[in-house]
Amino acid sequence: MKVLHVTPHLGGGVGKAHAAISAVLPGVVEQTFILLEAPRDRRFIDRIEATGACITLAESLDHVASLARQADIVQFEFWNHPRMFECLARTEFPPIRSVFWSHISGLSRPLIQPALMEEASRFVFTTGASLSATSVAAFRERAAEKIKVINSGFGFANGSLRTGRGKPGVAYLGTVDFAKMHPGFFDAIDALIGNDVRVSVWGDFDPAGAVAARAKAMRHPQRVNFMGQASDSSAALANADIFFYPLQRDHYGTAENALVEAMSLGLTPVVLNNPPEMAIVRDSETGFVAKSIEEIGSLLEILLLLPDVRERISRNAIRDVTENRSPMQSAQDFMSLWLGLLSEPARLCDLRRAIGGTPAEWYLSTQRMVGAAWTPAEMEGASRPSKGTLAHFETAFSGDESLSRLRKFGT
Repeated sequence: MKVLHVTPHLGGGVGKAHAAISAVLPGVVEQTFILLEAPRDRRFIDRIEATGACITLAESLDHVASLARQADIVQFEFWNHPRMFECLARTEFPPIRSVFWSHISGLSRPLIQPALMEEASRFVFTTGASLSATSVAAFRERAAEKIKVINSGFGFANGSLRTGRGKPGVAYLGTVDFAKMHPGFFDAIDALIGNDVRVSVWGDFDPAGAVAARAKAMRHPQRVNFMGQASDSSAALANADIFFYPLQRDHYGTAENALVEAMSLGLTPVVLNNPPEMAIVRDSETGFVAKSIEEIGSLLEILLLLPDVRERISRNAIRDVTENRSPMQSAQDFMSLWLGLLSEPARLCDLRRAIGGTPAEWYLSTQRMVGAAWTPAEMEGASRPSKGTLAHFETAFSGDESLSRLRKFGT
């Protein structure tokens, strides 16, 4: 069985997920990954190639179409990357059996157009939380057999019970940017009682940016230690007992690798009641879920004082991730999906119909449902080309007239 994976790149969570899954797939699967942009990070590429998979850089969209003709299954590693939308809209694909593995949730922007789910043979989410998204729920009522959930976040196999370790350590690991991290993170830390509170924050951040400014404005700024990027998250979290992970309500995350990894290591997670986190953490069983920053701060205060509670949660969290979030389970889920799809005929997909034909239409398809009103006041004007922003599309398609009109007129 030949499976072609079409992906912008294999960095971050997507690369990590495939490195783990490829290592446990049966030999009958021949994987080829075609990258739509040159890789910046080869860590996961090297691990995937070591399993026997082929990884190639797209020479052109015709190159993508040529490889699709040779594949039994074409799987799009889907998120709101400009090159992915260009590929979907402008590649002359032959009839294919298509799978979309969505690495965005669709719960908020970036949105997922129902027409894209209609065109796909199967549309797979990385979190069960996505099933509650309005567009997904409406489509699922009509074509439930097309919608699946396959996990992409996996833990470590070397988790150890957190108990009898003296003063508990607190850590955050992930995106150190208010695009994802909740600004109330620092308020909750500031409000804790005691003079020996220390919180390690792992992840790249801008020392001149909003996060650094918010930390400096704390009454107790010495409580937060910025540790930088963690090359080995297991080692970074080795001395922590509590994983403090409050995220923005409308953050873009799905499988939350850092959260799953922390739980597998035996840390007690403390999160807000956002759907992706609630799909992972069972309140008072495998962690704690709060409704507000004030409540999450109170939970953290309590956990710092109660080692017996931390030990119980630690044990439950390790067991839960081991039993439910393994690469083998996801590999088996994909094998079942792919084998079932092989019994269906390949067909032409009008992906351009689903997302539009210009870069401006592609970007707007991630921001509002087709037919919904759009005004200049809603324009996302970030100048830094971070993932999926208007600036990212402008960087990818420099000089494009449709994007210029969108920036100028909002239409």
